[in-house]
Amino acid sequence: MKSLFGNNTNIAFSRADTSVLGIWWWTVDRWLLAAIILLMGIGALLVMSASPPVADRINVDSFHFVTRQFVFLGMAVVCMFGISLLPVKWVRRLASVMFLGVIFLLIITPFIGSDIKGAVRWINVAGINLQPSEFLKPAFAVVVAWMFAEGRLNPNFPGYIVSCLMLAVCIFLLMIQPDFGQTVVVTSIWSVQIFLAGLPIILVFCLGLGAVGLAVSAYLILPHVQSRVDRFLDPASGDNYQIERSMEAFMSGGVMGRGPGEGWVKNSIPDAHSDFIFAVAGEEFGLLFCVLVVGVFTFIIMRGLSRLMGERNLFVVLAVSGILVQFGLQAVINMASTLQLVPPKGMTLPFVSYGGSATIGIAIGMGFVLALTRKRPGE
Repeated sequence: MKSLFGNNTNIAFSRADTSVLGIWWWTVDRWLLAAIILLMGIGALLVMSASPPVADRINVDSFHFVTRQFVFLGMAVVCMFGISLLPVKWVRRLASVMFLGVIFLLIITPFIGSDIKGAVRWINVAGINLQPSEFLKPAFAVVVAWMFAEGRLNPNFPGYIVSCLMLAVCIFLLMIQPDFGQTVVVTSIWSVQIFLAGLPIILVFCLGLGAVGLAVSAYLILPHVQSRVDRFLDPASGDNYQIERSMEAFMSGGVMGRGPGEGWVKNSIPDAHSDFIFAVAGEEFGLLFCVLVVGVFTFIIMRGLSRLMGERNLFVVLAVSGILVQFGLQAVINMASTLQLVPPKGMTLPFVSYGGSATIGIAIGMGFVLALTRKRPGE
């Protein structure tokens, strides 16, 4: 067959097609791409089901969040597709520019950002509200991977030191907001990457102790962290309204669910369209559907990691691993919080929860993964 763009009657790419799209089609991981698109579809379905009651409570059009989420998903697809076309060197360049831009935004956020529930994490750019930390994570994962790889290839390059300084800057800027959840994610990305880069086991142990120290410090210093942990350990010690409604939603849905749009507990969950959208999935579509959602997340992570088998480029291994850690950790934290398995944390479920910055930020990260895991003959 000829290229899709060589003749209007053609419907597929030929393996002999040397166009950018032709090469992309035969080198990208189509199973991984299909799973990501499926997850986006699940997210669109759940936002349509969960968001109308939330919109009605704040006196906006019932499909206010639905319309906006479809726009966000469209932008996410464009970003992911465009980035997946890039060669490895351009992935590094784009991530580096993106990282510097996000650091600048994080620096100015405390001065021009909006205070929401005691935290300043959002800024308005050209009339659009952005959460810079959502864009920090994929860029950080790629740039830090580059530093580690260069440090291994060139003994004179202080890759480990540079990566430590980058982590310190990111933690400082995130804790100013404060945003302990994103700090945990960024630190986890760095920890996995430095371990894969060849960190001695004694230093791994020291890092583990440092993580425990960071968690204890956050509990002692940040009142909102202390409150959430206390309420998790002793539900009677404070307000657990959303968690209680979330668990009620899962019990209401049972194995098969009440049916699309038939849930009633979701109407009383303030963040049903974002942080607690997994509870809506449980109520309206049931346990089996929730298992399907977990399965899709698992498949994406395992498929991405499987593409690294036999990979000789250390940068690719570290960058993809870091982004998949971010993707999986966010999913686990969100679902575990909804099920009252960990203290509640305002973290979205990737590609499923409503949100512009979160959706596009995750799409950029998965675009990096698709680009870096493409088959690269001759490299």
